Amino acid sequence: MSCIRQSPGQMDIRRGVVSLATGAGAVYLLYKAIKAGIKCQPPFCSASPICIARECPRPGERARPQEVPIPQVSGVGGPEPVWGGCLGLAIERERHGRDSGELRRLLNSLECKQDAYTKSMILHSITRCVYLLESEASTCTNDDVMLVGSMLDDKDNSVKIQALNTLKAFSGIRKFRLKIQEHAIKVLELISTIWDSELHIAGLRLLNNFPLPDFVHPQLRRVMPALMEILQSDYILAQVQAIRLLSTLAQKNDLLYDILNCHVHSNFLNLFQSTQPGSLLFEVLVFAERLSEGRSSPHYRAVKWHYNEQSLHEALFGDDSRLADRLLALVIHPEEDVQIQACKVIVSLQCPQDVGIRPSCPPSHSCFNNGE
Repeated sequence: MSCIRQSPGQMDIRRGVVSLATGAGAVYLLYKAIKAGIKCQPPFCSASPICIARECPRPGERARPQEVPIPQVSGVGGPEPVWGGCLGLAIERERHGRDSGELRRLLNSLECKQDAYTKSMILHSITRCVYLLESEASTCTNDDVMLVGSMLDDKDNSVKIQALNTLKAFSGIRKFRLKIQEHAIKVLELISTIWDSELHIAGLRLLNNFPLPDFVHPQLRRVMPALMEILQSDYILAQVQAIRLLSTLAQKNDLLYDILNCHVHSNFLNLFQSTQPGSLLFEVLVFAERLSEGRSSPHYRAVKWHYNEQSLHEALFGDDSRLADRLLALVIHPEEDVQIQACKVIVSLQCPQDVGIRPSCPPSHSCFNNGE
């Protein structure tokens, strides 16, 4: 084939046309992207009660006003809520020392017969009002808390999730904590019998928000396997909440053996891999430190305990455990909190808790050999 030669001028013109076309195409694509972004509004999360449950603020956090419309109950026409109530106006009224009545209207509407979606939305609105309208929330009664607690028996999981979030909001008010503690056994039952990550998160956040009374301990023993399964799931938020609760329970002498003898998967130590999120790694290391301290205490060592071969104790402290290798790898973790906590676990493994009365730490209590 013959090749047609082009003059330098023609080649420059051709390059210029190609560059112009390319530039115009890029500008057009940018325009289309901006136009699509303006037209495409983010999904309205309130359409999904489960999505709403994710956005409920923690105690101390301030939710953004008017993010989700607040249902108001019409004066006539029954319990059907009228959407479009202004939470911002209610906040402004409270700021001037006036009771908006918004929270009371929502609680009254909850007493009426509603469908699951409406109950979920009302509960979500009550949750936000408790966080934002502090003086109004303080005037609520134990009967109001019991009304919210009764929603835990609803057949719909989304209603249960929103009720758990609302109880958590009320638990930030001291006078309601004893009443909310009465629901602890029911919450543990829900967590252990319903495999729903959003429900696990909401229930565990509630349980982590106040000290669990001693009368709940028998139920805690029964649900320990479920808590351990949640810890070994693949949902980070649920794992973090489960490990926080287990870390608290590990400090209870009457529950420590139940935790250590709990069955775990063969790959349990994967939770200590440096590839795990830092937030989860830190909580897992705190849990390991508390277990190590608990099993090394004179009170615990006074009894000769027996553990099954697939127990948490064998995974962490057994002769074939590779925990020491995982801990040494975490000492150089990028996050300083993880590094420090890994070192604390190593120290707790090296020395029993009553080291103060001993001249040195006996090597028999260490997971590390002399070289390490």
